[in-house]
Amino acid sequence: MLIKDVHINNQEDLQSVRITAGKFSEIGKTLKPLKDEQIIEGAGKVLLPPFIDSHIHLDATLTAGQPEWNQTGTLFDGIRIWSERKKELTIVDVKARAKETIYQQLRYGIQFVRSHVDTTDPQLIALQALLELKEELKDVIELQLVAFPQEGVLSFPKGKELLEQALKEGADVVGGIPHYEFNHFYGADSLKYIISLAEKYNTLVDVHCDEIDDPATRNLEVLATLAYESGLKERVTASHTTAMGSYNDAYTYKLFRLLKLSQVNFVSNPLVNMHLGGRFDTYPKRRGLTRIKELSEAGINVSFGEDDVKDPWNPLGNGDMLDPLQMGVYAAQLMGYKQLQNSFNYVTYNAARTLHIDDHYGVAVGLPGNCILLNGQDFYNVLNKHAEVLYNIHAGKIIAKTVPAKRELYLD
Repeated sequence: MLIKDVHINNQEDLQSVRITAGKFSEIGKTLKPLKDEQIIEGAGKVLLPPFIDSHIHLDATLTAGQPEWNQTGTLFDGIRIWSERKKELTIVDVKARAKETIYQQLRYGIQFVRSHVDTTDPQLIALQALLELKEELKDVIELQLVAFPQEGVLSFPKGKELLEQALKEGADVVGGIPHYEFNHFYGADSLKYIISLAEKYNTLVDVHCDEIDDPATRNLEVLATLAYESGLKERVTASHTTAMGSYNDAYTYKLFRLLKLSQVNFVSNPLVNMHLGGRFDTYPKRRGLTRIKELSEAGINVSFGEDDVKDPWNPLGNGDMLDPLQMGVYAAQLMGYKQLQNSFNYVTYNAARTLHIDDHYGVAVGLPGNCILLNGQDFYNVLNKHAEVLYNIHAGKIIAKTVPAKRELYLD
C-alpha cells in the first residue's frame, strides 16, 4: 500500500508512506508506485497514528436509562444506578454492547483502547466477557483491560480478593477508587494494596483518583509517593484527578514537585468530568476538571479519554475522540493556534505513553502499519470542522472508510 502526499503527524512537508507486509517500510517525498500496489491519494491531508481512547468503561456502555436515568448527573448516583444494572449482566449482554461501541470506535479511527472493568461483581462476568472480546478482535483493535473496583477495594465485601482474582484471570492493569472508600485511611490503604498487586503481577496501574470536587481529598499525593518509592513511576496513571481543580495554588505548587519526581501519567475525561463536576455547587460553579494546561506545561504526560458512552454517568457519547478533545481544549483554555495544532497528541502520542505501547505505535519505518487519514489539510482544521476519518488502516489493510457527506446550498 502506498499513501501519497500527506502531512505526517501534522508536519508542514508533504511525504508519502509505503506499508509492506503490515509494516511501514518507506517514508519519503519521491516514492513511486510499485506494480499492482494499492494506492491511496492523500491529497495533502493529515496522516496520524490511530486515535487512542485511554479511558472508557466498555462493560457499562449503552446502558443509559437502565434501570433508570441519572437525573442528578452526579458520579455517586451513577455508581448507585450501575450497581443495580450490573446484577443483570451476562456475558452475551456485555459482549454485544461492548462490540457495538468498539465497532463505532473503529469507524472513528481508534485502534487502541484502555477499558476499565468493574470487579465489584462476585462472578466477574464483565471481565470474562471482555477478555473473550479482546481475543476475538485482536486483529483490528488492541484492548487493555483494567481491573477496576467500582465500589471500592476495602469498602466492598471481598473487594481485595476479587481485584486480585481479576489479575489472575488476565486483566492487564490494576485500578482503584480511593475517594469512594469509606474513609481516607481506607483510601490510602487501598492504594498501598493496589501497588503491591502491580509489583506481584507485573502490571500497570491506573487509578480513578480523586474524582470529586472536594479540595480536602488528597489521594493523589499518596499514589504519586507510592509510584516514586516503588519505582513503578511511569507505569502508574492517575485518572480524573478533578479535585486538583479545587486545590489552592500553594499546595498545588508543592504537589507538582512530587508529580514530576513520580513520573505518573494523567488521564482527563473532559466530556464526563465537565458533566459530573460542580454538581454540588450553586455559584460560582466549578468546571470539574484537573489542571490539564498546567500539567502539560510542566512536562507531565496528559492524555484524554471519552470515559462513558451512553451509560449511567453520561447519557451521550459515540466513540469519536474529537469530541473529548474539543471539549478539553475549550475547558482547559488551550485555544492558542499552536496549542490547537498540537492538540492531537492528547489522543495519540500522549495516550500511547500512558498505555505503554510506544514500542509499536507511531508512523515510522519498521513500526506496524497502523494509521488514519483525516479530511483536513492540518489538524487545526480537522478539529475545527470535526473532519472525517477518511481511512482507518491497520497493518496495511483498510478496516474502516468514510465518504464525506455532500452538502449543497441553494440560494435565490
